[in-house]
Amino acid sequence: MTTPVTTPDEFIERWRTPPNLRVSNALTATSFTFPPALDVLDAVRQDDEVRFTILGDEDWSVRMDRTAAFRTAPIEEVATWPFRLVHFNLTRFYDSVLSGFQEQVMIPWRTQMSSWGFTWQRCAPLLFISTSGASSTYHNDNSHGLVWQIEGAKTFHSYKNPDQHLTAEAAVVGETTAEEPPEHDPADRQSVRMGPGDRLWSHALTPHWVTTESPLAMSVTLSHGGLCHQGRFADRELALRAYWDQHPDEAWKLDLRNVRY
Repeated sequence: MTTPVTTPDEFIERWRTPPNLRVSNALTATSFTFPPALDVLDAVRQDDEVRFTILGDEDWSVRMDRTAAFRTAPIEEVATWPFRLVHFNLTRFYDSVLSGFQEQVMIPWRTQMSSWGFTWQRCAPLLFISTSGASSTYHNDNSHGLVWQIEGAKTFHSYKNPDQHLTAEAAVVGETTAEEPPEHDPADRQSVRMGPGDRLWSHALTPHWVTTESPLAMSVTLSHGGLCHQGRFADRELALRAYWDQHPDEAWKLDLRNVRY
């Protein structure tokens, strides 16, 4: 797991089947430079579509007060609170704090993926910011994600063989989400520590959780819904396609994200 995928052929060979894999920066090079995480946090925390959860062992009233003050308290103070934050619609910031992201990241990445023979139904960036000790929920996504660590450090936890812990069929119907992962043998776990600039390919419908290892950490995931290479879907995503065949009224949920990050 220490050696990243470095060539398009290797990526095409390995993208379809877990476990997760590191991806070389050479395959995902971009000229875009992110603003500091503190500046991005200050911008996105005030947006109506932001989602955040105040964490920590403090009394519930402290967490409630911090939740109420999250958008307006001094940003340096907010950055000392335990929290996790996600924003699913970064296009709202393309004319401000993320100016140039569409032209320098999303268009080149989509163009490159297309040149490798990939198609998709959705390819969109998601933003994650968290503080030391914060953990995401234990969950799975219906989409593949290119996880890009921008600032700080996180550890991305999953399993070497996800089928032994959660079948694709169970993931499709949402049997995953919880605050903590279930009891498991640590030897079964795949934990990848990510520092600034590191990239990881997270497979669709595989259970995972993410822990923050630095005072402030920011990452972006390029999320791919309905990803397909020359007519062939990933192995676990076939369970999602089969479910939609049986429940066509639910196929619109392709764009549904885990709102309990």
